[in-house]
Amino acid sequence: MNRVRGQTWHASPNHQVLIRIEVSDCYGFTRRTAFYRKFVGLLDECPVMASNRAKTAGQATQDWAICMGITNFSITYETEPRDRPLSAIRVHRAAGDPRRGWLTADGWTVPVALGRGGILANKREGDGGTPKGTFYPLQLWWRADRHTRPQTFLPARPIRPEDAWCEDPNDRHYNQPVRRTRGQAGDRLTRADHLYDFIVEIDHNSAPRVAGRGSAVFLHLARTNFSATAGCVSMTKSAMLRLLRRMWAQTQIIIG
Repeated sequence: MNRVRGQTWHASPNHQVLIRIEVSDCYGFTRRTAFYRKFVGLLDECPVMASNRAKTAGQATQDWAICMGITNFSITYETEPRDRPLSAIRVHRAAGDPRRGWLTADGWTVPVALGRGGILANKREGDGGTPKGTFYPLQLWWRADRHTRPQTFLPARPIRPEDAWCEDPNDRHYNQPVRRTRGQAGDRLTRADHLYDFIVEIDHNSAPRVAGRGSAVFLHLARTNFSATAGCVSMTKSAMLRLLRRMWAQTQIIIG
């Protein structure tokens, strides 16, 4: 018989051992009941999202269990509700102004700026509309020269000086990230202002890409006066960081 953190288990092949790892901060692990040095060090990212980390930790735990003569065991992870990935966020227009809107996620709501053309079901290049539909985030782009990497479940990519976005429907790279030297056309991701300090790339017009159906539709930071965008959804920095902490690849972005 052995005792682990006040819970008793028997080192017997006929008994199941449950190792419970409680997490309050997906990246900081400020609270946890697991204390085995061999695999605590491996759990430095949220196991809900970092499946490779969870597999590694699971292998370490399996090694420990075999050492103890245990063949039937499981591991469960628990996160507090405020730390769990969002299943969906919803964006809808504000009453009285089609260029303003509200973003709602898990009970909290923040103001956003929309495209100058409002929310449009039939988005076209250059119409200034924010596309109506359900989309998914692909990755985060951020200005690493201005900010540390924010907490997020999304893949994150630092913005380089040559990074841009192709908005030419006649170009084979239409609605894709490209590299541009000084003087070449394209929506530059490195800006003097702060609008693109954080960009969430979404899968609008991406699979398949259709020429003229819109490009460079992002979630990004808003101007101080919340003026209309060219079709993106923009918000304050604090709202963006709060959203990023719980956004993952399966979060639905429902616009309209």
